[in-house]
Amino acid sequence: MIHEQRTSVAGRTVRYLDAGVGRPMLWLHAFPLNADMWRHQLEQAPAGWRLIAPDFRGFGGSAIDHENVDVDVDLGVDDYARDILALMDDLAFDQAVIGGLSFGGYVAFAMFRRAPERIAGLVLADTRPTADTEDGIAARRALLEAVRREGVGIVPDRQIPKVLGATTRGERPEVVADVKRMIAANSAPGIEAAIVALMRRPDSTADLIRIEVPTLLIVGDEDEITPLADAAAMHRAIRGSSMAVLARAGHLSNLESPDAFSTTISEWVVSLH
Repeated sequence: MIHEQRTSVAGRTVRYLDAGVGRPMLWLHAFPLNADMWRHQLEQAPAGWRLIAPDFRGFGGSAIDHENVDVDVDLGVDDYARDILALMDDLAFDQAVIGGLSFGGYVAFAMFRRAPERIAGLVLADTRPTADTEDGIAARRALLEAVRREGVGIVPDRQIPKVLGATTRGERPEVVADVKRMIAANSAPGIEAAIVALMRRPDSTADLIRIEVPTLLIVGDEDEITPLADAAAMHRAIRGSSMAVLARAGHLSNLESPDAFSTTISEWVVSLH
């Protein structure tokens, strides 16, 4: 059973989903979704594990401190990493396995740089260590301007063709509808702040060789944003890592191939001690 919880972290309300009992595993969501994207995984929580999925600030039911986002001085991925570490403190977790998909993966890298001793393992799904290219930054600035002009309502049409694979878009209308619903549940300041953090994030490539905890890489075979080649490069760089490729799934592989994603996690955690 999934429980929807709220707590106060650094004076800000944080909403999170909670399921299972045992060792903690935190799931960090993609942009521009929220914690609801992890419901299938929480429903299939492996035995002996407690799964927590928080909303980042300004997403879902988590508060954000301000209404106006300054593109030059506002949030970076380190701020989101601090939020998650503070939530771990609130939940009395000394360590946890950290799973992140896309933007969630970037936050996981930031957590590793800030507090590697608190990470018992990593699941890096449909993400990459590199920073945005100049073209990528320009595209994010264009999206930021569009959100400021027109609101969150323009985001689904711009993002869904990128984040969902061709199979899902053609054959799984219920997934498309779920993604639209999750995007619509987020605040404009939350979306704007995350865009700023995405385009300001540092290159994490040099950190890969420092990762010594058990690490699982997952990628959808139709992911065009962070394709198989990116996951394979991380697999080569992170000693002892494992990698799984999910068929007929795009960038949101846990939503597009939920059973295979959850089975992959359940099989992987058996190897953790």
